[in-house]
Amino acid sequence: MKMNDRQMKQAMKKMGIKQSTVPDAVEVIIKTRTSEIIIRDPEVVCVEMPGGKSYQIAGPETVRTLGEGESVDIEPVFDESDIEIVMSQAGCDRAKAVEALKESGGAPAEAIMKLIAG
Repeated sequence: MKMNDRQMKQAMKKMGIKQSTVPDAVEVIIKTRTSEIIIRDPEVVCVEMPGGKSYQIAGPETVRTLGEGESVDIEPVFDESDIEIVMSQAGCDRAKAVEALKESGGAPAEAIMKLIAG
């Protein structure tokens, strides 16, 4: 069974899925522990669905291998809602909430308990 564009858009809308392009994207960098994948002048599409966002990236890539002893320090990224929950429940500022989330591996309940305990 084949769907036309209109039917596909209606089905996506019923499932709560929205799709949009990211305007004026200049560069996307994907960092690994040993290299960086750099995509310049990318076409970026954001797909929003209940529970999260997904990005589709297309464009010419360049791979940069990191030299011996050189590494990428990867900072974890936490959901804004998790940070706000930790801040409100533990009564702390943003920096302390983020640090507690780092130490707890991103688990808000564990971060809250750590901050409350002391």
